[in-house]
Amino acid sequence: MHISDGVLPMPVIVAGWVITIILLAGTLRWAAKKGDIAREIPKLSVMAGAFFVASLIHIDIPPSSAHLILNGLVGVVLGPLSYLALFIGLTLQALLFQHGGITVIGINTVNVGIPALICYLAFLAGSKRGIPLPAIGGVCGGLGVLLTVVLLVLVLVVSGDQFFAVAGLLAGAHLPIAVAEAIVTGAVVGYLVRVKPELLPIPLKGEKK
Repeated sequence: MHISDGVLPMPVIVAGWVITIILLAGTLRWAAKKGDIAREIPKLSVMAGAFFVASLIHIDIPPSSAHLILNGLVGVVLGPLSYLALFIGLTLQALLFQHGGITVIGINTVNVGIPALICYLAFLAGSKRGIPLPAIGGVCGGLGVLLTVVLLVLVLVVSGDQFFAVAGLLAGAHLPIAVAEAIVTGAVVGYLVRVKPELLPIPLKGEKK
């Protein structure tokens, strides 16, 4: 999911940065309305680290790569702050390991960050309907990957006809990853429900949200 430098046309790169800056500002305001952001920093650090490590294990498919993403899980746990966590993770990967380009951090964050926010909203909606939380988590885990693939394919298609074949290859390569992340996210959510439910965006006993 990490697009490299020198691949995308300048208008796409600029659009990625504009969208990311707007979403960073918007999601921070959103998170501030929900509570004290400072209290969320430890959780944000853990989830950013999980994304950082998981997506370092990758298979190169130029001009991108296939790897675990965990943006569905990050979205479920962090909510609005998931966009910031993924931005930090992508920036560190680009600066420390040259995994993905620096100029395309904006568009790479769009590709993984927007699906994370959608997964958060989907988890909230599912939990209010009484659907078992591990099942919702599993759906969100797979959904995060699939939505990221859709955005990545759109970016490549918009960038030029030469990327059509690569876009199809990337889409196919990530289908098994979507299944794996659905299983992992469902299992993690099930574990958190039992031992640390306060980490999930659900009302605790005696609490209304």
